[in-house]
Amino acid sequence: MKKKKIVIALGHDALGTTLPKQKEATKRTAKAVAEFIREDYRVVITHSNGPQIGMIHTAMNEFCHLYPEYTKTPMSVCSAMSQGYIGYDLQNAIRAELLNRGVYKTVSTVLTQVVVDPYDESFYRPTKVIGRVMSEAEAEEEEKKGNHVVKEGTGYRRIVAAPKPVDIVEIDAIRALIDADQIVVACGGGGIPVLSQDHNLKGAGAVIEKDLAAGKLAELLDADMLVILTGVDNVCLNYGQENEKPLSSMTVAQAKEYMEQGQFGEGSMLPKIQAAIEFIGDSAIRSVLITKLDKEGTGLNAGVGTMIKK
Repeated sequence: MKKKKIVIALGHDALGTTLPKQKEATKRTAKAVAEFIREDYRVVITHSNGPQIGMIHTAMNEFCHLYPEYTKTPMSVCSAMSQGYIGYDLQNAIRAELLNRGVYKTVSTVLTQVVVDPYDESFYRPTKVIGRVMSEAEAEEEEKKGNHVVKEGTGYRRIVAAPKPVDIVEIDAIRALIDADQIVVACGGGGIPVLSQDHNLKGAGAVIEKDLAAGKLAELLDADMLVILTGVDNVCLNYGQENEKPLSSMTVAQAKEYMEQGQFGEGSMLPKIQAAIEFIGDSAIRSVLITKLDKEGTGLNAGVGTMIKK
C-alpha cells in the first residue's frame, strides 16, 4: 500500500524562542514527528520563524547601524537565514531520534522560495511588525526608502506586508525527496517571499503567513493530511469568553460559516482555518488536524484537537 503523505506545521511552542530553547524544543518535537514516521507516513515539516526572523532582522540591522560601511540585510535574506538555522536544529534532532529508534532516513532542509503576487493587497496595507525599535529620525529614513513604519511605545518599528503564497519554486525538489521516502523540512517561516520577473526571482520585503504556506505546500504535494500544531488543544468558538466552546470536529462549510461570524482571531487562528479550507477544497479525502503537543511536547494528546473535513 502506498504511504500517505502528511505535512506537519510546527508553531512557536514546538520550536522555542532562543537558540538554547530551540535546540531543546526541537529534540522534543522530533519525538512527535518520529511517531508519524513510525505510523508509516511520508512526512514533510514546515515551521514558524517569528521570534527567529525578528532576532536576525534586529541583529543584522543593529550591526549595520554600528558599522555603516556594511549593507543592510533585506527581509528575504533574513528569512533565508532563519530557514537555515531552524532547519539545521530540526533535521539533526529528527535524525538522532530516528536512529535511536533503529530507523535510518535522510532528513533534508530545502531552502524554499515562495512566489507572491506583486499586486497582493497586503503590500498596500502592511500589518506585520518586525525588527528593532527605531528613533523618529531613523523611522523617517526608513520611510524615505519606501518602507513602512509604525509607532510602538516611545519608538518606531518597521511594518511589512503579509501576501498570500501563490507558488513554491522548489516544489519539484521537495516532491522528489518525498517520493524517495525521505523526510523534508521546507517552507520554513512561510518561505522566502519572492516576486517572479521573467526568469529572475526578486526577494520581497514581506513575510508570508506560515499556515497559509503550509496549506499551499500540502496542496501542491497532494498530501492526504495537514497537521497544524499550535498553542491550544482545540479550535474554539467564543474563544476566551465564558461561553467558550472547544470543537472536536467541523466541516469546511461550518468553518466558512464560523469565519464569516468573526470567530477566529486575525493573525492567530484565522490563517489556520483559511489554510484548512483552501487545502481541503472539494476533496473528500483530505483532512486537517489543528492541535497542540502534549505537556512534554513529545506527542499528540489522544482525542485532543479539531479535525476538519469536507
